[in-house]
Amino acid sequence: MTKLKWDQVGEKVYETGTDRGVLYVADSSLQGGHRAGVPWNGLVSVTESPEGAEANAQYADNIKYVNIRSAETFKGTIEAFTYPDEWAECDGSARPAPGVYLGQQRRRGFAMSYRTLIGNDVDGTDYGSKIHLIYGATASPSEKQYQTVNESPEAMTLSWEIDTTPVPAPEPYKPLSTITIDSTEVPPAAFAQLEDILYGTAGTDARIPSVEEVIAMFDGVVDVEVEPVAPTYNSSTDTITIPNVTGVVYYIDGEVVTGSVVITEDTIVSAQPAPNYKFPEVSDDDWLIKFV
Repeated sequence: MTKLKWDQVGEKVYETGTDRGVLYVADSSLQGGHRAGVPWNGLVSVTESPEGAEANAQYADNIKYVNIRSAETFKGTIEAFTYPDEWAECDGSARPAPGVYLGQQRRRGFAMSYRTLIGNDVDGTDYGSKIHLIYGATASPSEKQYQTVNESPEAMTLSWEIDTTPVPAPEPYKPLSTITIDSTEVPPAAFAQLEDILYGTAGTDARIPSVEEVIAMFDGVVDVEVEPVAPTYNSSTDTITIPNVTGVVYYIDGEVVTGSVVITEDTIVSAQPAPNYKFPEVSDDDWLIKFV
């Protein structure tokens, strides 16, 4: 048995900051159900406000027999100085021409990711970070207050209330709206792989991974190493042939491609490992195909 000790060196952990916001606008016509991610500059805060999970007491034999909890739902608030142009559709606006915005239009759903920093008494905020994923979200109309410039001017902040509809999760988990990944508790390689997906790489657009994909990255399965094979190009037919390699997913302009693809301009083909696979540390994973 060991006596408990408090506030040991390196164990004074705290969480702070909000940055690296990314917006993924929902679009059911695309594979994955979302458009490519875009950066959300000027993000001030994201307030998570879960609701539900309230106790509903059941009585029998003149005593409290059991507590049954109601379903839990996720709501929140986004506050920012500005927002990406793509947010307009999520905020009920339409743009018939550059600089012209129509209000009270259809509100498109979205997913979102953002990062918070983890600090401790030794490393400060270099200790680690958490990536927060939000799925199935929609934004409610928000109040905007425009004020005159005075002797102590402040930049106006905007805020939106968001609600979510849980998305399916693999068994044995219930449908969910949020996932949080702690860099101090997961393998660094898997965390870096998630960042590459969320923020994009050279030749690959940022995207929001599915719930199944996120769980597979961190479920403890040892990754199988696989070598990506370069695509081939037939200049007489302007056709790129994508190799069929288990564990390798190929992309053009952020879209998954297979088989043969006809091109009309210089094209970059990139590759990423599928869940539970990894590439060697030194390997080619993108190729510039020169259109002839």
